[in-house]
Amino acid sequence: MTETDNARSAASEAEAAPRSRLQRLMRYIPLVAPVLLWAVPCWVLLHTGQHWPFPVTPIGTALFALGLIGMPLAMARGHGRRQQDRAAIVGDTLLGSIWILFTWSVLLGVLLRLTLTVAGVGDGQDRARIVTWAVVGVAAVLLAWGYVEARRVPRVRRLDVRLPRLGAGLDGTRVALITDTHYGPLDRARWSERVCEKVNTLEADLVCHTGDIADGTAERRRAQAAPLGTVQATRARVYVTGNHEYYSEAQGWVDLMDELGWEPLRNRHLLLERGGDTLVVAGVDDVTAESSGLEGHRAHLAGALDGADPDLPVLLLAHQPKFIDRAAAHGVDLQLSGHTHGGQIWPFHHLVRLDQPALAGLSHHGARTLLYTSRGTGFWGPPFRVFAPSEITLLVLRSPQQPA
Repeated sequence: MTETDNARSAASEAEAAPRSRLQRLMRYIPLVAPVLLWAVPCWVLLHTGQHWPFPVTPIGTALFALGLIGMPLAMARGHGRRQQDRAAIVGDTLLGSIWILFTWSVLLGVLLRLTLTVAGVGDGQDRARIVTWAVVGVAAVLLAWGYVEARRVPRVRRLDVRLPRLGAGLDGTRVALITDTHYGPLDRARWSERVCEKVNTLEADLVCHTGDIADGTAERRRAQAAPLGTVQATRARVYVTGNHEYYSEAQGWVDLMDELGWEPLRNRHLLLERGGDTLVVAGVDDVTAESSGLEGHRAHLAGALDGADPDLPVLLLAHQPKFIDRAAAHGVDLQLSGHTHGGQIWPFHHLVRLDQPALAGLSHHGARTLLYTSRGTGFWGPPFRVFAPSEITLLVLRSPQQPA
């Protein structure tokens, strides 16, 4: 072995060491995170100088301990092999509630206490109790508001999207986007009907669903998904898989959407023609498809565009925003995605940004590629949306050319 080889080997070992330590640390996060989520609010609300009457502190501490034990057990029974919907509802609700309580215990526990101290308000006990009631009050308001936001029919977000290669005949093409409906333990069949009714008022040429239809198999969530069959479009209804389909027998969802009259774009495309101009509408399986072990499932953009005229503009459906690098490399004009939920419960969006290049809205990538990331139509898990409202999106495609 040469000196150069020795140096490279040493450098590789030096790089591998921090990665190995980080990987070991990551293994403990699922164990440490629940303890922090429950222990921090317990400490801030009960044990930082409030001097509550005797029954309050021990009973409150016992309730936090019960939550720490009960939440993981409920989520395991609800989302594990047993798939018990009632357990899932309890576990998910506890998770959302404690996340909000944890967030505001940290923020108000530091900022408000510091403000009160600087302002000279009360003694230590007074300040501690003010912080406690402020945290409880803010958390209660956000939980109530977040629940209403999660369960309501999403508002329509409208925007014009200019595509330089779009022909004049396609100017004004209306594309409706729904995604991340996440039909699940909470029965939302009526909500699903109302969402579809609102989509139909948009009079869209193309309606897209970019995956994560449900949590559960197609057979189990069929009643909630069935209203999707009533969605109307003048040209086509198209669908691609999300990562959650691959947790719940993805092929069953592909078959059900086909049965409901939607075109599953599994690494293929169709052509939308109007006024003598053509738009390529392509779709790929989610990036998690290949690791699912399902035969024939993978994200294959070259296959999706196979046979398409490279001079035509391309609209691509891909569940996760991080597929944008591949889309930009292939010269895709516009990618539609979901997956992020806009963070769903603030400030979770900071963690989402560690994994995805965009959180919500329209962004530019590469020489000409645009990405639109929806905040999602439904919600996953905790039935709350805080500072991340759901949406039904209407994108009106605009051409730089004047229509005849």
